[in-house]
Amino acid sequence: MKQIILFYFLLLYCSVAWSQTTLDSIQKLDEVVLSDVKLKRYANGYKLTVLSDSILRKNNTSLTDVLRFNSNIYFRENGYGMVSSPSFRGTNASQTAVIWNGININSQLNGQVDFNTISSSNYDNIAIRSGGGSVQYGSGAIGGSIHLSNDFDFEKHFNHKLQFGFGSFNTKNANYNTSFGNGTWSGDFGVAYVDSDNDYRFLGTDRRNENGAFNNLDLNFNIGYVISVKDVLKIYHQNFRSDREFSSTLLAPSNSKYESEDYRSMIEWAHIENNYTSSLKAVHLLEQFKYFENKNLDNFSEGHANTWLIKHHYKRHFSKRLLLSVITDYSYITAEGNSFSDPKRNAFSATAILNHRPTKKVQYNLNVRKDVISGFESPLVFSGDISYQLFKPYTLKFNASKNFRVPTFNDLYWNPGGNLGLEPEESYQLDLGHELAFETINFKLNTFYIETSDLIQWRPSNSSGYWNPVNIANAKQYGVEAEFGMTKKIDKHTLFLSTSYSYTETEDVEKNQRLFYVPVHKANASLSYNYKSFTAFYQHLYNGEVAIIGNTLDGFDVGNLGVSYTINTKKKLNYIADFRINNLYNSYYENVALRPMPNRNLNIKLTLKF
Repeated sequence: MKQIILFYFLLLYCSVAWSQTTLDSIQKLDEVVLSDVKLKRYANGYKLTVLSDSILRKNNTSLTDVLRFNSNIYFRENGYGMVSSPSFRGTNASQTAVIWNGININSQLNGQVDFNTISSSNYDNIAIRSGGGSVQYGSGAIGGSIHLSNDFDFEKHFNHKLQFGFGSFNTKNANYNTSFGNGTWSGDFGVAYVDSDNDYRFLGTDRRNENGAFNNLDLNFNIGYVISVKDVLKIYHQNFRSDREFSSTLLAPSNSKYESEDYRSMIEWAHIENNYTSSLKAVHLLEQFKYFENKNLDNFSEGHANTWLIKHHYKRHFSKRLLLSVITDYSYITAEGNSFSDPKRNAFSATAILNHRPTKKVQYNLNVRKDVISGFESPLVFSGDISYQLFKPYTLKFNASKNFRVPTFNDLYWNPGGNLGLEPEESYQLDLGHELAFETINFKLNTFYIETSDLIQWRPSNSSGYWNPVNIANAKQYGVEAEFGMTKKIDKHTLFLSTSYSYTETEDVEKNQRLFYVPVHKANASLSYNYKSFTAFYQHLYNGEVAIIGNTLDGFDVGNLGVSYTINTKKKLNYIADFRINNLYNSYYENVALRPMPNRNLNIKLTLKF
């Protein structure tokens, strides 16, 4: 890792000797400022929700907090701050892809991303893309994908933001972000730290959340350099470190803890011509962990995985209305750990995307992808989507896709229990969407259907007594999603309302029963009011009951209330004071059986912008 960082800084040092060319003519292009061009260019027929800065500021501790109250995604959280797994449109955590600056970062070990190991404060925007995306984003993008992006601003600026917070359960957090631009260079740096005893009371008992303390540190560094009128160099780096105790349940105590580190580094060179662009990315991803059954002993199990990736994206404009993209990538993946020896994987993929706008009101994309993965016969996957603006406020959207997920290293090599005979999951999906967009009101309505075969599930083995993964289940998910947003301004008063609702039916075809931990009904609402420097907001979340093994878990309602006040000085320095009450009604609720979530708690923050 040290060699990689040294290489990056040497590369930066050498580039300073090149001519300092200001590129006013190209710095507005997507290839220059964006890290994930595909998300904007090739999602016309998909539902895409971009979370605003105000939403991210209200819930900026973890990605779980942000999405729980601002999306239709359900989270299984083993107690607050513990392992957090999403269910997107009724799919499981391994079928939800997390995309970091255009790169799929789902774990090579378990196929998932723990959403409590991602801080939302160090990203410029977070977007939710609903529906299958394996053609563009690879294995696991079945239910949908979450996109974390760092964008570059080459306009001249130099900004800072410093934030301190303190809350119940001895929770402390601190964030610092800075960004700059001078026409030729652009960069940003962010650090986010949170530490909590997390010893909240279990309502209705005399117990507390024992062994639940955690601390997280997130570092983020990105820099872009305009080499010439046609070339831009961009470097991204992110490091997340977490030290968490694993909290007890209502029935069983715990004395374990889990340490994890994630390193993500990428260098990108973009070359821009009048009728084509070329982007070359080199990526290194490292994930590693240590698990202590007894935190007081220096006895642990450990594992790590390295991913080396080269990706090339060639985009050709045949006309203003017709665009062809060809994407190729090669990755080499290695792992090592106590529960698996030293598995390796080579993977190559080729993708073609045709984007066509035959009229001003109609735009469609046709996509096809083929993967060649060592040890597997991967399916040919494809997708098509179309958007049609019937009249000015109303757009009809439709997409269909075939998606896949390859078995992870844990699925194949875990000892004991791995299964080398597993086949990749295959999934087919349909999605019909309606969007109404007025000046102050927007509405989205989507219906979807997903059918997955060869679903990988871990089940107890009658012969060995261990749990083993098997291709045994076929699953179906279908439902309806609705979103409504409204902004109303009267003089200096601003009122904003945002609501969403999802109805999701799931079926384990083999057992003729609902899938576990998928609520049939989920809804959330956010209401905020602003007058000059004063802002107040209320958030509400409703989760319907979910099926669990042999029973159901009750649904729940949770509300949050907050106020903030901004002090604008005559100079550049501004202060923002925030006060927040979480779980306003002191509701008892569980996201996972026997693991209660926090009772009513308070949080205060002070933010300085200069």
